[in-house]
Amino acid sequence: MASKITVLDPTGYPPKIAAKALAPRLDTLNGRTVYLVDCRFDDSDIFLGQMQAWFAEHMPGVTTVLKRISSVYLVDDPTTWEEIKARGHAAILGVGH
Repeated sequence: MASKITVLDPTGYPPKIAAKALAPRLDTLNGRTVYLVDCRFDDSDIFLGQMQAWFAEHMPGVTTVLKRISSVYLVDDPTTWEEIKARGHAAILGVGH
């Protein structure tokens, strides 16, 4: 007696994306403000705190702002991005391990 098996392909298809150019590099970070953005991914706050301490010790001319996004990393936070655009010169996003 033959039986029929149905198999589904779980691969799926990634969404279409529009590529964006990278931001231009700064010639120096001295005298600039760098935002360290905690995207609330596992342990990114710990890592960014260590990075902030590194900047203070090794690059004291750089101001760092440790900023936590308002929700989880899957939810956009336009208010934070606007603050960084208005007050910062660069940003490093922490996405955990």
